[in-house]
Amino acid sequence: MPITAKGLATRARIVEGAATHLRGGEPGQVTLDDIRAITGTSKGQLFHYFPGGKDELLLAVAVYEAGRVLDDQQPHLGALTSWAAWLRWRDALVTRYRAQGAHCPLGSLLAQAGGTPGAYEVVRTLLAQWRTHVAAGIEAMQAAGEIRAELDAPRTASAFIAGIQGGVQVLRSTGSVEDLEAVLDTLIDYLRGAGSPGATC
Repeated sequence: MPITAKGLATRARIVEGAATHLRGGEPGQVTLDDIRAITGTSKGQLFHYFPGGKDELLLAVAVYEAGRVLDDQQPHLGALTSWAAWLRWRDALVTRYRAQGAHCPLGSLLAQAGGTPGAYEVVRTLLAQWRTHVAAGIEAMQAAGEIRAELDAPRTASAFIAGIQGGVQVLRSTGSVEDLEAVLDTLIDYLRGAGSPGATC
């Protein structure tokens, strides 16, 4: 039976409440009773929307957090149509991860829900969507004559995503965003260097 609008709102409230709480600590420290208290829901409601219990709830929160990764980069990520736009995206990304610091909510959640079917599909979907946005930005710059048409947009987008992920891992180990800034600056400089003859900045 389809969930009603009220039911969807209740489910969303549970997920958002759990996500807010879990950003402040390690997911392994939270119990379903904690989530009930945080979100003001009954045990029956919790198992109605998440019959798989804690793992299913953590998976739903991971999906929510994955969406936030992209949402926090908007509108810049969806409008990479000028060099100024690329720099705004770069700054927004660095600001996001500087604020996040060493704690990665999505990574911690997936470590807890790793045995749940679909857990790592959350990451694969996130990275694919992220890559698609970056590739679309490169292709927009190619269409505008700012980047050579022969540059492989999907492959270059993959380099951006791999570089960002590497920078974030260093951040988690050291607390510094310098490596993330370096990889973004280097890759954007690479794109600028791949400009078409006569292209303007």
